[in-house]
Amino acid sequence: MESVAASTSLPDAGGDFDRNVPRICGVCGDKATGFHFNAMTCEGCKGFFRRSMKRKAMFTCPFNGDCKITKDNRRHCQACRLKRCVDIGMMKEFILTDEEVQRKREMILKRKEEEALKESLKPKLSEEQQKVIDLLLEAHRKTYDPTYSDFTKFRPPVRSDPGSRGAARSSSILTPDLSLEDSTDLFGSDAFSAFPESVEPPMFSNLVLSEKSDESSSMNMDFSQLSMLPHLADLVSYSIQKVIGFAKMIPGFRDLTAEDQIALLKSSAIEVIMLRSNESFSLEDMTWTCGSNDFKYRVSDVTQAGHSMELLEPLVKFQVGLKKLNLHDEEHVLLMAICILSPDRPGVQDTALVESLQDRLSDILQTYIRCRHPPPGSRLLYAKMIQKLADLRSLNEEHSKQYRCISVQPEHSMQLTPLVLEVFGNEIS
Repeated sequence: MESVAASTSLPDAGGDFDRNVPRICGVCGDKATGFHFNAMTCEGCKGFFRRSMKRKAMFTCPFNGDCKITKDNRRHCQACRLKRCVDIGMMKEFILTDEEVQRKREMILKRKEEEALKESLKPKLSEEQQKVIDLLLEAHRKTYDPTYSDFTKFRPPVRSDPGSRGAARSSSILTPDLSLEDSTDLFGSDAFSAFPESVEPPMFSNLVLSEKSDESSSMNMDFSQLSMLPHLADLVSYSIQKVIGFAKMIPGFRDLTAEDQIALLKSSAIEVIMLRSNESFSLEDMTWTCGSNDFKYRVSDVTQAGHSMELLEPLVKFQVGLKKLNLHDEEHVLLMAICILSPDRPGVQDTALVESLQDRLSDILQTYIRCRHPPPGSRLLYAKMIQKLADLRSLNEEHSKQYRCISVQPEHSMQLTPLVLEVFGNEIS
């Protein structure tokens, strides 16, 4: 400590030295540790000069007064070693007095104590909070495939030429494996082990049967105006399944009644899908890129599924804003969970329990931002994220309006999957 405190010069005082170039002690040629008392020296020569000056030592060379000082022989002739120290510019005026050394030690100790106090007062994630985050990250990992390999199972995307009416036809109905998943995931025992048969919507069974019986006729119908609807309907249906899977792994979600679970999922599904899709959204070309070019979605693709710019323009603006927040994965999954557990969703009965679950997640998010998200990105980040949830409500409302316009037409409604019809509503009775 004394040797550090006694040196008033900084390791890079010269400013012109390349950090990658080895620095050599100007006295003995050993490896230098920085500028000490106005010269580049090693720790040994620094200490030797300081001790010599403080003792006002007088050395005599036993030889002819011009010994060459090296790392190996620097202890042999103190006189020539001290002379060499002075020759390279070491100055006794740079040596601190004992009082100055003591003050410097106290200042260093005080600084360390202040840093330790500051660190102790800094908010920290509790073990329980970290466990919740880890569970949500794992839930997302299990329900979000960054390779988008399942997209090949959907009815293929058909991008029609705007000037060529009747060019696109729906080549297939929803693939059997996805159709089966749709009909069991939301209402089956796998999705909600406590789901009572008595509250199963009466139309659901009919929808499954209806899709099977209409398969042959649907293949022959012309869907040139909404050529992307079959593919995007499958994509949304698939995404709903993944949102359900994610929700079931949110701590506390399964404590809710089956009716409240369904109410929350039906209301929040499209919002969480929009949040999830931000991972594939590109600021470079404003597209959702999900693997190959076949699954690179532009605004024009979504218009060919029946949606207008009243939804798509604010949706793209939302995606850009969310992307620019540069959320951590932890913040992203917490935001999705908070979105799902909103007590003001229509149909929710136990609002107090849902609110307590959401408040818990909100506290974890705020603590995480304070602890782990460095400035300037953390500035007002929580408020900005909550604003994104408000934006999603508006997008949800507009989506519902446009969905109703699509689903009210039988030729379009029959292209939707049972799960989409059940979650977003069936306008055909």
